[in-house]
Amino acid sequence: MTEAAQRVAELIQTRFGKIGGSSKVALGEVTLEIPRERLLEVCEALRDEADFAFEELIDLCAVDYSAYGDGAWQGPRFAVVYHLLSVTNNQRLRLRVFLDDERPQLDSVVGIWAAANWFEREAFDLFGVLFEGHPDLRRILTDYGFIGHPFRKDFPLSGNVEMYYDEQKGRVVYRPVTVEPRINIPRVIRHDQRYAGLAANEGENGDA
Repeated sequence: MTEAAQRVAELIQTRFGKIGGSSKVALGEVTLEIPRERLLEVCEALRDEADFAFEELIDLCAVDYSAYGDGAWQGPRFAVVYHLLSVTNNQRLRLRVFLDDERPQLDSVVGIWAAANWFEREAFDLFGVLFEGHPDLRRILTDYGFIGHPFRKDFPLSGNVEMYYDEQKGRVVYRPVTVEPRINIPRVIRHDQRYAGLAANEGENGDA
């Protein structure tokens, strides 16, 4: 643990411990976990207060913990993780917020870090996380009519539907997946004459 990370962890615990925040340090980086309803308050403080000065949101992603630890995970299923950078203090911070299993939803931070715009759209598209207050929350990687959220652990590997362009209708249409499940069979090892002499020598040595 570096001195800088230790200092940030102590500052965070002092500042946000009273509202239910908790900090952890691993591999030289600090992770702060906070209640969902305090997200905007904490993010504004992390950006504006001189002790933190996390001016940049460098990444935002959702996590589905339903299969974490081979199903041994006992906490909430979904979380959103924010990766923050303070250029001023040369420090990084990981902020994690756990969500409700049935309806994963929390406030948008686009008003605090504009870079969150497309990150939140991606988390909505792939995990189904709803960001309240987002200016244009719609799918960004899949088609607008796509069914389901493909990064959830219970999403079928072959998907639910397939799409194609119909020449007669002049538009993209959907139909149930028709791909047959593939069974992987080990390839047959062919005998190669280039190694015949080597194999014979190994056999002779073994018999000796």
